[in-house]
Amino acid sequence: MNSYHLVGIAGVGMNPLAQLLRAAGHAVSGSDRYADQGAELEVLAKLRRAGICIHPQDGSGVRPGTTAVVVSTAIEKDNPDLAAAARLSIPVAHRATVLAGLANDHDCIAIAGTSGKTTVTGMTGYLLEQLGADPTVVNGGAVINWIDGDRVGNVRAGAGPLWVVEADESDRSFLAFHPDWAIITNISADHFDLAETARLFDQFRANVRRAIIDGGILGPWRDLAVKLAGSGATFEYRGVPFTLNVPGRHNAENALQAVMLCERLGYGLDEISRVLAGFRGIERRLQKVGAGRVAVYDDYAHNPAKISAALRTLKPIYPKLHCVWRPHGFGPLRQMCDDLAAMFAREMRSCDRLHLLPVYYAGGTATQDVTSDMLAEKLRPSGLDVRVVADFSALESTIAADAAAGEAVVLMGARDPELPRSARRLAARLCG
Repeated sequence: MNSYHLVGIAGVGMNPLAQLLRAAGHAVSGSDRYADQGAELEVLAKLRRAGICIHPQDGSGVRPGTTAVVVSTAIEKDNPDLAAAARLSIPVAHRATVLAGLANDHDCIAIAGTSGKTTVTGMTGYLLEQLGADPTVVNGGAVINWIDGDRVGNVRAGAGPLWVVEADESDRSFLAFHPDWAIITNISADHFDLAETARLFDQFRANVRRAIIDGGILGPWRDLAVKLAGSGATFEYRGVPFTLNVPGRHNAENALQAVMLCERLGYGLDEISRVLAGFRGIERRLQKVGAGRVAVYDDYAHNPAKISAALRTLKPIYPKLHCVWRPHGFGPLRQMCDDLAAMFAREMRSCDRLHLLPVYYAGGTATQDVTSDMLAEKLRPSGLDVRVVADFSALESTIAADAAAGEAVVLMGARDPELPRSARRLAARLCG
C-alpha cells in the first residue's frame, strides 16, 4: 500500500484521483484552502467518509513515508505542503502523471476536447456501465445517476478492463496519456490560441494506440439532424433513433460521439439506444435545480463556446433569461475578453439581462489587471443590459426582485463553489 497526499484535494481534477487511489486500497490524505477557510463542501465530507484525511494546508499533513505529494498546475511553488515535501525529500508528482500512470496500464479510453469532454466522459462511462462492461471512470464532473449520500459521482471503480478518463488540455497534461481509444469532441481557442491548441491536439492524436472518434475543428456531427424538446432531444444514427433526456443540440452531438465509440467497441446500436435514454446528465452541466414559477439552471460554462451552447439551448424555451457569469480567473478573462464580449453581444437578446460577478480569486500570485467591469464596458455599445454586481447577496436580491413567472435564471462559471450554492438558494426563493 502506498501513501499519497493531494494538495488542493477538493479541486475537480484532484478529488477524482483521491477517490480512485483510495478505492485501490492506498492511504490518501489531502489539504485544501476551502477547508482552511471553514467551508464545509459536500465533496470534502464525502472524501472524509471514504477514509481520506483532510489536513490544514500548512505542511502538517505531509508525513515521513509518504509515497508522493500530488499537485495540479494551479498549486504555486511556495505552497507549504510543497515546502514540507522538499524538507522530507518526498517526491512531488503532477496529478495527470499519476492518473496516466494508472490508466495507461489498462485498456484506456481518453476523452479530450475544448468543450464537452466532461459530458462525453460521463456519457461514455454510463453507457459502458449499463452495457455490462464494468468500466473504471474518472471524470471532472459528477454523473447524476451515480451521486448518492456517499459517492461524489465523478468516479466509478470497476472490475472490467476498460478505463474511461477525462483528459485535460488546459495545462497540456493530456499529453501524459497513451490511450488505446480516444474521443476529441472539438477544438477551439480557450487556454491557448487556435494554432497552439491545434498543435497540442496533433500531439495527443499521435499518442493514441488504436482509433479516435475525432471532432477536430468542425466535426462530422455538425450536420446531425436533431429534434429538440425542452428537456431533451432526439436524433438518428445509422437508421437507429436515439432519445436523450438532457437538453440542447450540443448534448446530442456529445451523445453521438459516445455512441460512436461504443459502436467501435462492438456494442449494438439498438442496445446503446436503449440505455442512453436513462442517462440523467452531469452535475453543473445545464443542470436544472429549480422548476417552479422561475426555472433556475446551474452550469459550468466558462468559455465562449460553452456559454454560447447554454444560451442557445435556453433561448427557444424561455421568453427572458437572467444570465449570471463569473470569470474563473484573471488569466482566462484576459485571454478571452474580446471573444466573450463578441459572444455575449451575439447570443443574448435585447430582452435578456447579464449579471457579471467579480473575477474569482482563490489566492496566490495572479496578476489582477483585468476586471468584470472591463468586460461590461466592452458590451455597453451593443445595448446589452449588463450589470456588474458586487457579491452573491446583491445578485440574489436583484434577481429575486426582477425575475418574473415563466422566465429562467442561469448561473455560469467554473471553480467557484459558491455558484452552485447560489443557484440553489435562488431556486428556493424563486420556485414557490
